[in-house]
Amino acid sequence: MAALSTPTDTGLKKMTIYTFKTEKFKEGDKGKPEKFELMFNPTTYTSKYEVVYEPEQGKGNTAGAPKFGKIKPRDFSFEFILDGTGVSAKKVSVHEKIEEFLDAAVRSREDTHRPHFLTLNWGTLAINVILKTADVAITLLDAQGNPLRAKITAVFTESIEDTLRVRQENQRSPNLTHLRQVKTDSKLPIMAEKEYRDHTYYLSVARANNLNNFRRLNVGSQIKLPPLVNEEKKA
Repeated sequence: MAALSTPTDTGLKKMTIYTFKTEKFKEGDKGKPEKFELMFNPTTYTSKYEVVYEPEQGKGNTAGAPKFGKIKPRDFSFEFILDGTGVSAKKVSVHEKIEEFLDAAVRSREDTHRPHFLTLNWGTLAINVILKTADVAITLLDAQGNPLRAKITAVFTESIEDTLRVRQENQRSPNLTHLRQVKTDSKLPIMAEKEYRDHTYYLSVARANNLNNFRRLNVGSQIKLPPLVNEEKKA
């Protein structure tokens, strides 16, 4: 079994799972969210990034370049240890701790008819999530069959509230005007290629910045890269 970080360690901050009723992750009626505090910090965790592509291939044709579809929300995987032997921490009921975790992350609420939205808070990690899966393994029992130690393997999926997601996506959108500082190696066609994925927009960018000569850019100046959705490419 992996080494455990005990709550008696000096200055130890334990991983905490905060619970919220809505995807806005706002504090509840009591003025603060409820929480489930881990007995032991995990020693590792994994985060999964997945990009989905759609194949571009007509019937009877050879395969073409895959077309970008979407970026899936990140998945975070953890192993949580619950120990009721009293060896590494104060003696607790493992059964009760499991029930606390299930109440916090798994079970549907009477008022919202769905499980809680969650925030994982530990070190540099502060992420809004929902629980995807949880495997509870009882790894030690007493003579009466009561659990003395358990391992919870949990997978959480990132949850971004819709208005925030749209705002984040719009900040990267080519439909907004962006400013770029001119460097010694800056060239307008290259800047257009990076911004619009098409270098032939460089003359449109030159006109938007009132440039008479697109090859002569003043180092340190700002180039405005406007939305060009409805404008023709001019090369």
